[in-house]
Amino acid sequence: MKKKDAKVLLSGNEAVAEGAIQAGCRFYAGYPITPQNELTAYMARRMPEAGGVFIQAESEVAAINMVMGAAAAGVRAMTSSSSPGISLKQEGISYLAGAELPAVIVNMMRGGPGLGNIWPSQSDYFQATKGGGHGDYHCLVLAPSRVQEAFDLMFSAFDLADTYRMPAMILGDGMLGQVMEPLSVRFPSGTDAKKAAKISKPWALTGCAGRKPNVIKSFYLKDGDLEEFNLRLQKKYSLVRAKETRYEGMMLKDARLVLVAYGTMARICAAVVRQLRSEGIKAG
Repeated sequence: MKKKDAKVLLSGNEAVAEGAIQAGCRFYAGYPITPQNELTAYMARRMPEAGGVFIQAESEVAAINMVMGAAAAGVRAMTSSSSPGISLKQEGISYLAGAELPAVIVNMMRGGPGLGNIWPSQSDYFQATKGGGHGDYHCLVLAPSRVQEAFDLMFSAFDLADTYRMPAMILGDGMLGQVMEPLSVRFPSGTDAKKAAKISKPWALTGCAGRKPNVIKSFYLKDGDLEEFNLRLQKKYSLVRAKETRYEGMMLKDARLVLVAYGTMARICAAVVRQLRSEGIKAG
């Protein structure tokens, strides 16, 4: 039967989960935290239907380490949480970067510091974009502003993570996670998932049949090896910045006042720009 795009009503959390499955994610480990619990619940239902593995781990720390193991075996793997839960995952994210393993981490941000509250916030920006854990590393960071964009960017997140062998983060917030909007989505998993399954990962730990054993590590004791590794990582990050930086412009050609925002705040800024333009102010 020919597949057609259908408009469905999903929350941002559910759209992220379905997008991940459509993009070929076949391993998910997470731990409940508001405001992203709908994502975990959706994965619990859909992952078995897609032939994948869902695990509710005993903690956020356990979840990110399970993702590391699945990623090392070459599986498209993902975890999700919200701000304090992402903080607990930071050591594991640093290890993913140090071992050059592709994985996707979803952060539906809430207010902090500490437990803060469960309302939308963008306070994790520096944690997401500057690395977050220990060491000189970065994640790929994609920040959707709409439910449709949240779904679409899951494909980019997994593809970019595989291309550059590094963790990718979807940076949303409680508003995006909870809002419901119509979006175009394909059911069930189709050609994208099959394409993902065929991606060559010669570095993966697959039982070393017919080849020399692979070793995945982030530990460099020999003098000079860690420096060499970090220099290579920084070269990769420079390439990512040069090739993958992306943004959406609005009325910039003659703008005298430019608002810069990401995520759900970008939606509000777009409305502000339109209002200012109606008042004769050249905003963009």
